[in-house]
Amino acid sequence: MALAPITWVMMLGSIVLLWGVGGWAMYRTLTDEDRKLDLIRRQGTIDTYSPTALQDLRNWIENNPGDPYYEEAVDRHDECVEVLRENEEPFYDWSESEIKALETIGEESAAD
Repeated sequence: MALAPITWVMMLGSIVLLWGVGGWAMYRTLTDEDRKLDLIRRQGTIDTYSPTALQDLRNWIENNPGDPYYEEAVDRHDECVEVLRENEEPFYDWSESEIKALETIGEESAAD
């Protein structure tokens, strides 16, 4: 029983699409990891959060002061802010003005 030409086209298209997307994702991931490793070698540390993720973390901290993970979240937030201030080149797309505008939360909480 021979397969119809459209079946062959669909099977080959699926294989090409699967390998294409998988190969691109692997290339992108390995390129990012190489860049992270290069930054760690040159600077000793890298920023751990993107601008959006750090803002989400800050929002979570402000909205959950009684949560058992509050202190850990504040520590992670402040650690990322300090790393961004110390390092010359961030991994994520941070602008100089965004980095200068960042404030630590732990110092604010301790002052209150």
